[in-house]
Parts: sequence; C-alpha cells; structure tokens
Amino acid sequence: MRRISAIYWKWMWLIGSLLLGVFLMSCRQTAVPTSTATSQPTVPVETPPIVDKTAVPATDTVREITILYTNDEHGWMAGAQEGAGAANLMGLWETADEYQPEGGNFLLLSGGDMWTGPAISTWFQGQSMAEVMNAMGYDAAAIGNHEFDFGLAALQTRAAESDFPFLSANIRMKSDGTTPEDLGIRPYTIITVNDIQVGIIGLTTTSTPTTTNPVNVSEFDFIDYETALREMVPQVKAAGAEMIVVPAHICQTELESLAQDVADLGIHLLGGGHCNELFATEINDMVVLEGGTALANYAYATFQFDTASDTVIAVTYGVEDNSGGPANPAVESIVMRWQEEADAELNRTIGYSDQGVAQRSQEMQSLITEAWLWAYPTADVAITNLGGMRADLPPGDITLADVVGVMPFDNVIVELQLTGEQVDVMLGQPSAAIGGVYRDNFRWYLKATGEELDQDGVYTVLVNDFMYAGGDDYALLPVYDPDGYNTAINWRQPVIDWIMAQSSSPEAPLDDAIAALSHAKE
Repeated sequence: MRRISAIYWKWMWLIGSLLLGVFLMSCRQTAVPTSTATSQPTVPVETPPIVDKTAVPATDTVREITILYTNDEHGWMAGAQEGAGAANLMGLWETADEYQPEGGNFLLLSGGDMWTGPAISTWFQGQSMAEVMNAMGYDAAAIGNHEFDFGLAALQTRAAESDFPFLSANIRMKSDGTTPEDLGIRPYTIITVNDIQVGIIGLTTTSTPTTTNPVNVSEFDFIDYETALREMVPQVKAAGAEMIVVPAHICQTELESLAQDVADLGIHLLGGGHCNELFATEINDMVVLEGGTALANYAYATFQFDTASDTVIAVTYGVEDNSGGPANPAVESIVMRWQEEADAELNRTIGYSDQGVAQRSQEMQSLITEAWLWAYPTADVAITNLGGMRADLPPGDITLADVVGVMPFDNVIVELQLTGEQVDVMLGQPSAAIGGVYRDNFRWYLKATGEELDQDGVYTVLVNDFMYAGGDDYALLPVYDPDGYNTAINWRQPVIDWIMAQSSSPEAPLDDAIAALSHAKE
C-alpha cells in the first residue's frame, strides 16, 4: 500500500494496553451498534449487554482502518483529465490499496459538493453521480452547499437513490431546531469497519446561504461548527461509537481552527471541502485533510486502533493523485452509459471557436452578459457573478453540453429597476461580471448611448435569481428593488441563442464576434 507521511507510534502506551488487553476486553461494555441516526438521540438509561464484535482472542485488540477521502467531486465522473475519472480512481484504489467496497478495513467518505459540474451530472441533477458513487462504495457524505442547487425535492430524491447517508449536524430547521431528516439529511451515522464502530458526523459550510440559491435554504439555520460538535459527539459516543470521524464541507483555514477548538472531544479525523484544497496534516492528535477536487486526487489516513481502549496507537496519512489506475469495468460501464445519454441530449453543435473562451475571462464575462442584453434589448445593464462560470468553453465545436458545463446552475434572469447610484454600488462588487457599460476615467458610461451613468436616473438591470436572493454577497439587490421581475428566462438560453445566431464554422469562427463584445463601447 502506498503511503507518503510519517508514522506516529505510541510504543510505551501500546505495551501497557496489550498487557491489560484481556482484562479490558472482559470488563468493557459497549452500546449496541446502530447504522441509523436521529437529530437528538437519547443516552441509554441502562448499560447494554456486552457485544462480542471480534470473535478473535482477547489479546488481539488492534485493528487497522483506512479512510479514503474525496470532496468537491462536482460530477466529474468522466474525469477533468483523461484517465483520471471515477473508474480510474476505483481501479487505483483496488490495485494500489487493495480496496474493496464491501467488508475489509476501508471507509470511503465524501466532503460534499458531489453533483454540480459538467453536463453528464448537471443535466440529470446529480442522478448519474449518485449511481457512480454507489458503485464505488461510498459510506457517507457531508452535505455541501451545492447539494441544494437543484432544490429540496431533488436533494431528497438523490438521498433516496444513494446507498450511503447524507450528513450534516449543523443544518437545523428554523422552526424547531431539528435536523431536516425528511429530506434525507442526518446529523451522523455509525458504521462498523473491521470490528471498529465508527461514528461519522457531517458538517456544512455556514456560507451556504450565499453560495447556493438562498431561496433553497431559507428554512434552515447553519449553526456554528463547534457548537454542533459539542452537542453531537457525546451523543454519538453514547450510541456506541468508538472512533469519531468528521467529514466537513469546510475550507482548510476554518478546519484547522476547528481542530484547535475541539481538541478535547476525542475526534480522530477532520476532513474538509468547499475550497478544493489538497493537504493532510495532524493537529492535536487529529488527522486533518482534504482531497482536492473533481476526483483528480484523494486523501487518506490509515489508523492502527486498539479496540480494548478505543485509542489510536499509530496513524499514517497523506494525499495521492488519481494517476495510473486501470479503469474499473463496472464503474466505467456506468459512466459510459450516462455519457451516451448526455451526448444524445446535449451533443448538438451550436457554434465553432478556434481559441475557446477561458473560464471567468473578460471574454466569457462579456459573452454571458452581452448575450443577455442582446436577447433582452429593453435592459440597460447586465450583471452576473463570476462564481457561476464553472469551466472553460473549449476550442473547436461548441455544443449545448459545453454551455451547460460553463453555466451549470438552473438560474433564471431577473429584471430590476435601480438608480444610477445603486448600479454604481453593484458594479463595484469584486465578483461582478458586467455588460452594457464601460468605464472611462473612473466613470461609467452606457454602451448603447455613450451617456454617463446618472446617479439619480433609473436603469433596467438584469441579474440572475441566485444574486437576487442574496447569493454571493448581493444582499442589497432585493433591498434596492423588492419587486424584481422574474423573467423565467433560463440564464443559459440567451448565450445559446447568441452563439447560434452567429452561424460560426471552422471557416468563420466565433472568436472575433466574442472579442467585439468585450471591446465595443457602443
């Protein structure tokens, strides 16, 4: 098995624990294992009977468990790079790590954001990715902000389709403070791996109300991480957990701070997500790691765990690239079937570009916002958020699937009436992609007329409904115009229509027309 980090052996403690192993195993009592969870489990009044989990001699108390960890998969089942998809990762684990989904000593976890991404996943609202993750043998997943992108009904359906639980201990109903288990979200689960009862507690980024459509999460509070863990860890231990693992959709900086704050809780591993980082370290005897993004990498931790005293006596950890793995035939077959379905629906050529358009480049910003204004000529200004641009538009033939990959969210265009002063504030947002105006000598001018933006004038402004609901720190938009008009126009459609209207081809590529959108002042 490949491992790249240092080993931490607690030899003196091990000698003592092994000498006392027989005594501890004969006297110790453990809660009955459970694989289900409720929002507020109760502590048993009476101690349950001893459960013989090992069926091995009492002196043999040390067990090995390997946790494989991915996060921010974003539906990249086919791989962002050739040979680095879900099938290759599965094959790599099988050959390099002797991974097996059923039985054995492995626990496979996701740190959330499983679905939103390329068309093969987004077009089917994550159904395809759920099937792939089932085949790979995932045991649990934290809820990420993008799990809410397609609405609560879709989340509930994906939870029902998945063979593993969706976890978040800090998502609570505003109405009564409970976990929304009717949607398929649990605060924790307990899974037995190699005779070790592992309590798995999920956490979700508190920024979720501004990093998915706020309307989809308006019923929820996202409480503080430490508060949630201090409430949940004792409950999970009381329910029988011997080892505590926390997959969390939280960036590295917050995760490392959390590891300091909860050092006394006996957590063995904190996993991250959300910022697509790749790292593995150890803080306060906790392994803290994150597995990159798009299934291009993963993190791991292998523990030697003494079941006599519920203590880790050794651990190795690190990160690996998804490279060189042979494609697992079963997973590859699933991916190919979904790719065929996506191609049948979306692989229709609508244009051609020699150079392509880079993600979040000025050309891409202009393509989207100016296409909105082209399709909605009564508007003056268009503003969209850079975070909604999720991929490059590749060179060569441009398909519907390519546009879906660039703009994967199911947003619609909202029409607002804003004063020039309010428009000026919105144009100053660092995440703003802007159409319909240009700047000269620190002043804004309308492209259509060349007139300077009048601070007291009223202008028709197009935004997406994610922004209008307050996403990406655009909370002022509904304050400025509480009666915004939902046009019901999918935000991708004007882009598709504009590209098709150019009638581009290899002989007459789209590149010059896109460049003109970026530089035209009138």
